[in-house]
Amino acid sequence: MAEKKKQEQTMEVSQGTGMILTILFSFLAIAFLFPIVVVFYNSFKSKLYISDAPFALPNSETFVGLKNFIGGIAKTNFIHAFFNTAFITVFSVLVIVLFTAMTAWYLVRVKNKFTGALYYLFVFAMIVPFQMVMFTMSKIANMLYLDNPLGIILIYLGFGAGQSVFLFTGFVKAVPLEIEEAAMIDGCTPIQTFFMIVLPMLKPTAITVAILNAMWIWNDYLLPYLILGTDYPTISIAIQYLQGGYGSIDMGAMMAMLVLAIVPIIIFYLTCQKHIIKGVAAGAVKG
Repeated sequence: MAEKKKQEQTMEVSQGTGMILTILFSFLAIAFLFPIVVVFYNSFKSKLYISDAPFALPNSETFVGLKNFIGGIAKTNFIHAFFNTAFITVFSVLVIVLFTAMTAWYLVRVKNKFTGALYYLFVFAMIVPFQMVMFTMSKIANMLYLDNPLGIILIYLGFGAGQSVFLFTGFVKAVPLEIEEAAMIDGCTPIQTFFMIVLPMLKPTAITVAILNAMWIWNDYLLPYLILGTDYPTISIAIQYLQGGYGSIDMGAMMAMLVLAIVPIIIFYLTCQKHIIKGVAAGAVKG
């Protein structure tokens, strides 16, 4: 009887804790989503009213329809910037996923002092602040003619390799070696074994790596600004064109362009987000 009463008390405490956590996380969700909602409804308001009443909803006096979107696209050459950003993001993510997966497989399967040191070098790269290397990196990129959309893909590969190799390595350690040995016995070369056996098994982590890097590269401002400048503007750089002299900003057009900038990556994230926890958990089972 006493044991049953104790179980009921434990269950009540657990339910109470769960309710508190639900309320807490609900408030956190609202706090994180509120700025996005504010940007969205301000994108339909006249720029004259945004600064005066940023939290007020559009009404018959302040609502301007799609005027901010049309004006922002014209002022920033948004279509050109969108395709530049999409090209850099898509191919950077593909390169990062492919090469870091191959690297992680090599580091796990070839065990010696060199691969051990190389692994810790990748891990160390995760904690190096970008500000420490940005000026030297931009100078070297200019000297090597990497200051173009193709060149910046290699730079993103370098900066994204640390975290990606770390995630892939954890997952590869969980892949049974016997599966690869069986493929070798059947006549597969190492390259065939990787692409036909290993890479399909890395799908959860590959999707996680793709999502994390796509969100970073799509929203990145500083690296494209340092490397590409205004010759090949990305969305982040193009939006800055709306800031005029003496600090004047077309807030209506900027809000509209911010909405257009975040919508594609939000759709991509919502489509693939179910794979993030699965991939991170799978890559963390072994260290």
